[in-house]
Amino acid sequence: MAASPRRGNHQPVHRPCQRRGGLTGKSQGGHISVEPRINERIRVPEVRLVGPAGEQVGIVSINDALRLAQEADLDLVEVAPTARPPVCKLMDYGKFKYESALKARESRKNQAQTIIKEIKLRPKIDPHDYGTKKSHVERFLRQGDKVKVTIMFRGREQSRPELGFRLLQRLAGDVEELGFVESQPRQDGRNMIMVIGPHRRKSDARSEARAERASRDAQHGERPLSRSRAAVRDADAGEQPEAQPAEVQRAEVQRAEVQPAEVQPAEVQPAEASEPVQGAVTTAASAPEAEAPPRPKPAPAARSGPARVAAASKASARS
Repeated sequence: MAASPRRGNHQPVHRPCQRRGGLTGKSQGGHISVEPRINERIRVPEVRLVGPAGEQVGIVSINDALRLAQEADLDLVEVAPTARPPVCKLMDYGKFKYESALKARESRKNQAQTIIKEIKLRPKIDPHDYGTKKSHVERFLRQGDKVKVTIMFRGREQSRPELGFRLLQRLAGDVEELGFVESQPRQDGRNMIMVIGPHRRKSDARSEARAERASRDAQHGERPLSRSRAAVRDADAGEQPEAQPAEVQRAEVQRAEVQPAEVQPAEVQPAEASEPVQGAVTTAASAPEAEAPPRPKPAPAARSGPARVAAASKASARS
């Protein structure tokens, strides 16, 4: 059974829309522009006008300021909107934006972000390990970075915080030429922390390193290329890469084994008639040698008595 409506003067209740954005369901607000207002977007009756060269014109009405900007073929730019009256200047707004972007880019290029490096030590660190950690801290400070030094305590070492404090004081004294103690040692649970800051900024350190690298390159000339890069460069230029000394010697030895050495024949000088016998001897010596006759075989040596009897018996048996 359906319930009957309530009798009497009943007025409908209008409830606001529960959508995102308020009563009408539309989003409130919008993008807030950070650019200055120019020309017709300036909605004030009068402004304090500045000329294109920076001269003060005075307080004029907005219509007169727009007319002067149109006559000079420039833009009317609101440079100080919070002043009373607002300050406007005659300028080329496109050129102004371009120069502002260039300045911002140059400032970001020279800007260097400082990074906090962290070095961890133990209260009973070995002297050699301490020297290594100290060299790392010095390198970070030369680069213009901050260093966070942490002393880690374990077990019963937590009851001796003076050991970590003395170690941090020693490290700060060793690197005082490169940095200063920015944050004094403080206990943080099981650790003790100290922050050391550099004396010079990171941008200065980077510019000095760049200038030092440029001077070193100019002093030593072009940097020598590695073997692989030199081989690639020679191949691109169509040249054969230089062989190593050992390879050159090995190639020469193989070439000498393949090709026999050429024998130069001796020059034969004609013998003069007036020359004595020595000239004939010289000529015979300089002529090519004739084939020597075969040497006679040596006669067999005389045999002893028993050997001679055995040979005679063999000869009789053959006959």
